[in-house]
Amino acid sequence: MSFADLVSRRALPLVVAAIAATLAAAPAFAQSAAQWPQRPVRLLVTVGAGGAADTLSRNMANGFQQLTGQTLVVENRPGAGGTIAGAAVAREKPDGYTLFLAEVGPNAVSHVLSPNVGYDPHTAFTPIVHAANFPAVILIRPGLPYKTLAEFIAAAKKQPGKFNYSSAGMGNWTHLFMAYLNSRAGIDQVNVVYRSGAEMLTALLRDDADTAIITVSTALGQIKEGKVRALAGASARPMPQLPDTPPAAQAIPGFDLSVWHGIAGPAGMDPALVARINGVFNDVLKLPTVRAAITGAQAADIIGGTPQEFDAFIKSELKRWPEVVKAAGIKAQ
Repeated sequence: MSFADLVSRRALPLVVAAIAATLAAAPAFAQSAAQWPQRPVRLLVTVGAGGAADTLSRNMANGFQQLTGQTLVVENRPGAGGTIAGAAVAREKPDGYTLFLAEVGPNAVSHVLSPNVGYDPHTAFTPIVHAANFPAVILIRPGLPYKTLAEFIAAAKKQPGKFNYSSAGMGNWTHLFMAYLNSRAGIDQVNVVYRSGAEMLTALLRDDADTAIITVSTALGQIKEGKVRALAGASARPMPQLPDTPPAAQAIPGFDLSVWHGIAGPAGMDPALVARINGVFNDVLKLPTVRAAITGAQAADIIGGTPQEFDAFIKSELKRWPEVVKAAGIKAQ
């Protein structure tokens, strides 16, 4: 008998034992995934309290508790274009108890703007479900005389650097969308950073900022009260909540942007657990109270769907936005 044959025979019981242990553990893990959640779940959000992303998270948290009996704890981790929250989630165990409200900044473009974010968005997360898309609106403070986006663009071209816009941070969608607008329109505005959409809106009300792109839900009340003026919608489709506000595409052909949010977890999550969490959040999004809050009060479109669909969507965004950053001349920090 050769030495190799001897080693193989001695190793065989160990291999058999390992296979048996794996097979025995598989039903236990499947049962564990099916029982998720068995304790409170953390959901990290990239902006401060009061904005659309925070409100969406809390609407889902209400439905989550109603459906599962467990708490979805919303943790606001604003800053650095969402990468503070993103990096924190990327370091967590992939056990389903720390999740992330994914969005364009930390999941598709901040790694281009700030190369030292501490994670690679191509590999750091597990996409779970595409939750909702929000229409956004281009606002101007009422003290300025411009009534249309075309009028404002004409004025800004004559006065480069005179106007400033509020954003929720470098790499946040509020920054990216306006930088894209500036690039497409051929104008130069100064970026002033705040912590959330609510603070951005306050900056307009106080005349600390001239313009901003904010979700319709965050700004709708102030628009209807005449405290800020809506110049145009960011999306090419009409906004039922603001029927008299034209799309930006009328002034900038081809301009069409909307704000997306979804649920993701750390990389390496077991497919059975991902399927379970996906099912729970799809059910949460179907609850009448949650649907009313998101589609009504928040003026958003609920998406839902499979992890594979959300993964494909994020991959398309990872291709799209670095190209936009390059075309817009946005510099890495």
